[in-house]
Amino acid sequence: MGSVLIIGAGGVGNVTAHKCAQIPEVFSKIVLASRNIEKCRKIQQDVKEKSGRNIDIAQVNADNVSETVSLIRKVNPDAVINVALPYQDLAIMDACLETGVHYIDTANYEPKDVPHFEYSWQWAYHDRFREKGIMAVLGCGFDPGVSNIFCAYAQKKLYDEIKTIDIVDCNAGSHGHPFATNFNPEINIREITQNGKYWEKGRWIETKPLEISIDFDYPEAGVKKSYLLFHEELESLVKHIKGLERIRFWMTFSENYITHLKVLQNVGMTRIDEVEFEGKKIVPLQFLKALLPDPGSLGANYKGKTVIGCVFDGVKSGQRKKIFIYNVCDHAECYREVKSQAVSYTAGVPPVLGAMLVINGIWKGKGVFNVEELDPEPFMELLNRHGLPWNQVNFQSSILEK
Repeated sequence: MGSVLIIGAGGVGNVTAHKCAQIPEVFSKIVLASRNIEKCRKIQQDVKEKSGRNIDIAQVNADNVSETVSLIRKVNPDAVINVALPYQDLAIMDACLETGVHYIDTANYEPKDVPHFEYSWQWAYHDRFREKGIMAVLGCGFDPGVSNIFCAYAQKKLYDEIKTIDIVDCNAGSHGHPFATNFNPEINIREITQNGKYWEKGRWIETKPLEISIDFDYPEAGVKKSYLLFHEELESLVKHIKGLERIRFWMTFSENYITHLKVLQNVGMTRIDEVEFEGKKIVPLQFLKALLPDPGSLGANYKGKTVIGCVFDGVKSGQRKKIFIYNVCDHAECYREVKSQAVSYTAGVPPVLGAMLVINGIWKGKGVFNVEELDPEPFMELLNRHGLPWNQVNFQSSILEK
């Protein structure tokens, strides 16, 4: 039995708290902390209603290392799960280093003033975590996270050599709002409005935002237009999956979503630099975030499913074969279980499983690790037991060959 400190009380933090509460044999003590104590209190009440478990809550400014250190020392957790904003990753890692506590997150660090998605800042912590004798597990959400685990599993069990990987992410759900983002609007829009990028034959190839698309036939969701983006797991998978010739990431967006996004870009509402308004400095994207629905509030009316997975093309015993490993998650079922939509659910369950493996000593190591560097098989087994079952099928389509 162990204890966990969860930092972040948004849609993902809500799911993480609920799922930890469902596993008392591992998480005997749960503390949820955020700058917004009212959000923590609401989740605390919902967890009590759903599982009967009492979780503790605390207020913390995760940008402030000394404040986080004080909270960690008070709670004395076996692990810290960081589901706060990516801007806060390094400050929370610093606090874990100072207190000697394992660290798990779901998204890579991103500077607030520059939309720049890469692992270099966090990888630079490796020696310090190793010397402290603790683990930092990076990107343990769904993508990154489960997608990386699928890749590690394919490399370990299914292939002698993987030639290409295409990560596909479809949200075929409907929330009833004219325009909303399924996770933090600021992070979501920064990600989508950047140039796309993929890796092929030893080099990175850059594309314009949403320049390349395909019509992909998703299980249980049908054919959806999917756009090529850069996603941070590509950077780590290029390092850790041997023999790769190409890796890409695709995500679906509706025409309605694209139209709204283009208009917002055209009028300057997606800018991340400060502008002056009535004598005050504001960041347009942060102002837009205040106007849009809270992703955590979308679940009640959400219908439909998400489908996320990896298409592999490679060689096993001299034979070329294509395999698709994927998960299907239902928005309405997620809401019934933990009052969440499926996008938050798929991101909030995996760090719980990662924390379980770290606390139980199944994932061992000293330093900083991306999840594909760790044993995928116990994680794959936990996915089936804790709400994210996966499917494996032979893949026949030629749509990804171009």
